[in-house]
Amino acid sequence: MRVKYLAHLLPLFLAAVPQARAEYFVLQNSQRLHVSGYQLLGDKYRLQLNGGFVELSADTVVSIEPEDVFTAAPVEAAKAPFRDLIEGAAARYGVDADLITSVIGAESNFDPKAVSRRNARGLMQLLPQTAARLGVQHIFDPRENIDAGTHYLRDLLVLYKNDLALTLAAYNAGPLRVHQYGRVPPFAETQSYVRRVRNAYAKRKSGLPDSKPSTTIAPTASSGNTAPSGL
Repeated sequence: MRVKYLAHLLPLFLAAVPQARAEYFVLQNSQRLHVSGYQLLGDKYRLQLNGGFVELSADTVVSIEPEDVFTAAPVEAAKAPFRDLIEGAAARYGVDADLITSVIGAESNFDPKAVSRRNARGLMQLLPQTAARLGVQHIFDPRENIDAGTHYLRDLLVLYKNDLALTLAAYNAGPLRVHQYGRVPPFAETQSYVRRVRNAYAKRKSGLPDSKPSTTIAPTASSGNTAPSGL
């Protein structure tokens, strides 16, 4: 009887263990809930959201998906890893080094071996097909990954006329999705990604004692009818 009782409690114990990273709950009505923790209690899930907790029936949940985007730890621009490689790529492609650093922080948290659920790889989370198109031979090599990622970022900045929100949305969700919606796509992951990179970039720029004129591409904020409110 005691063994049966412990076996019954085991799933609850495992569900109560804090999640290593955020998850998305996909519901039957196509809604995606971004949660930081959850428990399965009988036939209901108890979800931890930013605003507190909510319970919903387990039969309304289609799937539970891990968050693809790595949560970046704060990194001061002057102390960011791979700074020499970043500045080299910035000079080659005319992209602000602090923007590249902010993208790397959100994409991989500076882990050169990072691999996402969608098979994006390396510091700037390049898909193998994108890396191949940009001439990458060794996708996990920091120098090649940063060079190709910066090249792609420059192409997007040119395509979207330096609109930073659209550029970041396309980097995360793909240009086809941005074209489909004509704005930042209404995906929680993409909207969160755009906010985090823009916030990190703004903090890095505000931390610089002097802003020297340069020939690098200077991204601009989106117009009000381009990005969702809050981005």
